[in-house]
Amino acid sequence: MTYFKYVAMAYAVFFIVLAWDFIVPRLQIRQHLREVRNRAARAKRTAAAPVDEELSR
Repeated sequence: MTYFKYVAMAYAVFFIVLAWDFIVPRLQIRQHLREVRNRAARAKRTAAAPVDEELSR
């Protein structure tokens, strides 16, 4: 009786978790950077819009 299947599955789970820990933070960083760029672009568009100080009816 060998434990090859058990050891192979343990290594497979280890590498899946290792890959998950490598990939997910990069995806989160990419998402946060995209949100910051969009927020900066939105702020720039808002600042560039002409502001009419006088109110009218």
